[in-house]
Amino acid sequence: MTRGLRNNNPLNIRHGKSLWRGMRGVQTDSSFVQFESIEMGYRAAFVLLETYRVRYHCRTVRQVIFRWAPPQENKTYVYLYHVCLWSGMPNPDHVLEEDELPRLVAAMHRQENGCKACMTQVIAGFELWKMMR
Repeated sequence: MTRGLRNNNPLNIRHGKSLWRGMRGVQTDSSFVQFESIEMGYRAAFVLLETYRVRYHCRTVRQVIFRWAPPQENKTYVYLYHVCLWSGMPNPDHVLEEDELPRLVAAMHRQENGCKACMTQVIAGFELWKMMR
């Protein structure tokens, strides 16, 4: 099992200033947030994507991926290629609609963990995000 899945944090959100809803009370991973459930981990990913859209004006797949996985730390073009391929997005400059976010997050999960996401869990996290915002 990958670190992201062990932590119920499938997109590997790093610790920062945020106290996430659904965080485990005791955090034993010094780098990555640990969530009580995978659905809450997905919810946090949707929260971050909304922050990217509102605060940083990331509207396209390319803008999101370059912010999420910057070239200083990642092979960003490989990440972008895989996310477009696995999500079925027509091209990297496709402007994302809200209803496409679960496909995007599922593809990002696959890139981060090397396995396909369970869409039932992704959708549950998406619904939690919509309900709690």
